[in-house]
Amino acid sequence: MSIPSARGFHSTPVDPTRVLEEIKRLVLERLAGLPGEFYPAIDVALAAIAVGGDGSHSPQLVYQSQSALWVLRQHHAAHVMRYRQRIAQGFDDFRLLHARDSVDIPLGLIDEGQIDFHLAGQALAATLDHRHSASLDMMGARLDILAGALGAEPSMNPLGPTRLAMAFVDTFEDEQIPELLRTQLFQHYGKALEGVLGELYDAANTLLARGGYGLPAADAPAVAGSPAPRGQSGGPPQQPGPVPTDDTSAGHGGRGSGAAADGYQSGQAAASVSGPGPQGHGAYGYGNSGQGQGGWGGEGRAGSRGVDTPSPAELTELRSMLHAWREGRRGDAAAPTPTPGPAPAESGGRRQLRLDELVNVASLMQSEPADVFARALAGSGSLAGAIREQLNTGSRRLGLDPEQISFSAEDEDAIDLVGMLFDALFRSQQLQDRARRMYARLVLPYVKVALTDQQLFVSPTHPARRLFDAITEAVAGNPGNTPQERELLDRATSISQRVVAEYTEDLVIFETAHRELDALLQQQRRRIELQEERAAKATNGRERLNHAREQADTVLARRLSAPPLSPAIAEFLRGSWRHHLVQTWLRDGDDRERLVEAVSLGDALVAADRLAAEGRGAELADHLLALEPRITECLASSGLDQTAAEHALALLVKGLVYPHTPRDLYPPPPRQAEDDDEERRLWLDPRGAARAKSAQVEELRALEAGSWLQISDLKGESLAAKIAWVSPLSDRRLLVNRRGLRILVATVEELAVMEASGRLKVGCEPTAFEQAMQHVREQLDRAAGSVAR
Repeated sequence: MSIPSARGFHSTPVDPTRVLEEIKRLVLERLAGLPGEFYPAIDVALAAIAVGGDGSHSPQLVYQSQSALWVLRQHHAAHVMRYRQRIAQGFDDFRLLHARDSVDIPLGLIDEGQIDFHLAGQALAATLDHRHSASLDMMGARLDILAGALGAEPSMNPLGPTRLAMAFVDTFEDEQIPELLRTQLFQHYGKALEGVLGELYDAANTLLARGGYGLPAADAPAVAGSPAPRGQSGGPPQQPGPVPTDDTSAGHGGRGSGAAADGYQSGQAAASVSGPGPQGHGAYGYGNSGQGQGGWGGEGRAGSRGVDTPSPAELTELRSMLHAWREGRRGDAAAPTPTPGPAPAESGGRRQLRLDELVNVASLMQSEPADVFARALAGSGSLAGAIREQLNTGSRRLGLDPEQISFSAEDEDAIDLVGMLFDALFRSQQLQDRARRMYARLVLPYVKVALTDQQLFVSPTHPARRLFDAITEAVAGNPGNTPQERELLDRATSISQRVVAEYTEDLVIFETAHRELDALLQQQRRRIELQEERAAKATNGRERLNHAREQADTVLARRLSAPPLSPAIAEFLRGSWRHHLVQTWLRDGDDRERLVEAVSLGDALVAADRLAAEGRGAELADHLLALEPRITECLASSGLDQTAAEHALALLVKGLVYPHTPRDLYPPPPRQAEDDDEERRLWLDPRGAARAKSAQVEELRALEAGSWLQISDLKGESLAAKIAWVSPLSDRRLLVNRRGLRILVATVEELAVMEASGRLKVGCEPTAFEQAMQHVREQLDRAAGSVAR
């Protein structure tokens, strides 16, 4: 098993609280499914024992074990939560200022079954400890250094086999578990740990080494005894030697000068609120071509999945643009006013808040009314400024003087990104006032997530991010008109309130809330699919009707243009016969014989009118008698019963009796107004000022049903639209919104004109978070461009 080397990592240690939190989150992610994920395997093993056992286990014991396993499955959710809490408690105990004395642990009596359970746990821990001794020894030394940096006494390894075994034992402390099931539980738990512990310990050692807690032995006392001062550069590791304490050269965000500013390493505040000595608050730095920009990426910080996390290049670029945007705002401000928690370059003699202090402040304010955030989201101020104001208020309540403290550069970045994210959400989504209050409550929980977890902005599967998307899916464009829509709004509201009430530092609340809301959203998605199908069918019906009308009008226009017709024949052709043609095209469009027969009826009536004009009465009478069944059928298709059809036929015959009746040419009936004229006036510019390129037309023509677009109407309001259906008749595209409701039906050429005029973009992000982040990137990119100019 490979042990990560400390070579190439930080010689100045990163803030120990951040490193410990990163390891804690990594452990919880890797062990998230335990203990319930091996229940199916135990069920199979017990069934095999029951069927083909060797006689060592009685049928009654097997049955008891199977029954107990069924009970465990019923309590699965509670066990997973308790297991995660026990593991998290190990990390919390590790951070105590003084290791817990054995005399502080209360004594009590436990039954014999629990003793056996504890003994089995000890045996498992001994086996795993022996198997991973090399990694554990290295980790133990590094954790001792980390404990010294925290000001705590070295204590039990929070992710060692003993702690993992204790967590497993405590998970089942309230359950009655027979011996056979207990044996199976520990066997499968041991196998499950064997599959992840090697990689997990390597990742934890790498995190410690990256954070500066894997230095050679000669440097270890200096690291533990004298934490790095704030403001040090995060460049390449230096040779062992005295660490300068002068921080006057540290600019904003740890910005250095010239080539020396290869990286960034932010400082940190004292070890406690009143403690006099400074403690290193290392940022997760990254190189940036001569600039020492603070960041969460690069060599300074491993991601949520240890050494296998995605490249932080995207976040690095985002932070670079964020810093340029912030610098541009300072440059544009004629008379800048101080804001709570300035950046390091502006902080003077202020000390930076430690991560745990800032999280405590946010937790204190999390349960407070969120009216200030709701007003900011409504456009009455900056949300990021409101966040800083609230954190400033919370720090004052905890006895911290806002004039003596500041935020680190990475904390400033987290606050700005969350503020811009929520602002962009309300610009890109159709959200009601109720939704604004809901999101206002979620601001501080997401600030806490952003402060402690970089993956929020780069990982599409992050629990907080998935919940963000699910809540937006539930409330965006939801007016609450139907019982189903109101149920979604109520559930999203209750879930947001639960997150505010229960979220501390464990992301499991986001996972649980997402699963609950997603189960309801599955029903909503099915309703949306049905809504899309109904919209497509309705549009298809309109297309077929319009097509039939166009074909009928073309045939009718030729009959009305020559020869001149009597009023009776012209009225019959323009009314009943035209309607009969339309119905025949709709009903028997592919039946050529039926269409020919319907058209021939019109020609026969024109011929009857010619016979009447020539005074050939006998031939006319025979002709009309032959046409009577077809004329009656034509009238019946217009909805006339037998009596009404006979009356209409009598009027027709009466109009042909007199040869000298005036005859004339008649225009076709006026075109009926289209059902979509109103929506076309909203989306399509009648002036057609922009010219579409052929490449744009072909690109849009290649898009299939299910593709997403971002379109804006003539008033400038933007929304996401999906191509739900392509007409086989006109090749027009049906666009629907995220609720499956029709927005527009347009040709490819019309969509290309919208794209040429800047009102259509291809490839809208399918999730609300990605869409909001795209708006943030565009805003920062514009700011960076203006600064460069």
